[in-house]
Amino acid sequence: MQPQTDPPISHQGLLRVLGEAQRIGALGSSPLFEIIRHASWFADAIPVEAREVIDLGSGAGVPGLIVAVARPELRVTLVDRRQKRVDALVRAIALLGKSDQVAAVCADVDKIRTQESWQGRFDAAISRGFGPPLQTLAWSAQLVRPGGVVVISEPPDEIGDRWAGVDLIGLGVVGPTRVGPLAMFHVEH
Repeated sequence: MQPQTDPPISHQGLLRVLGEAQRIGALGSSPLFEIIRHASWFADAIPVEAREVIDLGSGAGVPGLIVAVARPELRVTLVDRRQKRVDALVRAIALLGKSDQVAAVCADVDKIRTQESWQGRFDAAISRGFGPPLQTLAWSAQLVRPGGVVVISEPPDEIGDRWAGVDLIGLGVVGPTRVGPLAMFHVEH
């Protein structure tokens, strides 16, 4: 199965930014085309009517930067609690010419999720390896408006349904819907 959006696997700016992240140890050693292809699933999962997206625990900018390249109509906020990572993200955003579309914020998601100015602000929240899945889902749901979505990386199908038995309604979400290697939840709260 392939993402529907053409993955920007030959985008020279992305290759340069992600290659540098790998070189300094900020991104795993998987081939860049695999990282970009996986992140392209996030671009597909975000509804066409969405405009504001938050990427939790952005690290080297995956999946947020790839989503921004694949979906230029989206405004993407990259959040990481490490200032060095955010500084690198700011440089990457400038190199990609995405300063009008993408912002990098140094913040702890645990703190911003309780701030009124952040709650329900986004149409979608995305994350790839941010933290424990249940915590990631709960915190993401707080940042997304009703009718929006939360999209989280999933383990391979053979691992089973990690959401079975979880009170999803209590978290204010329904789902998940499997989208390739991702789980998508609709925010209802």
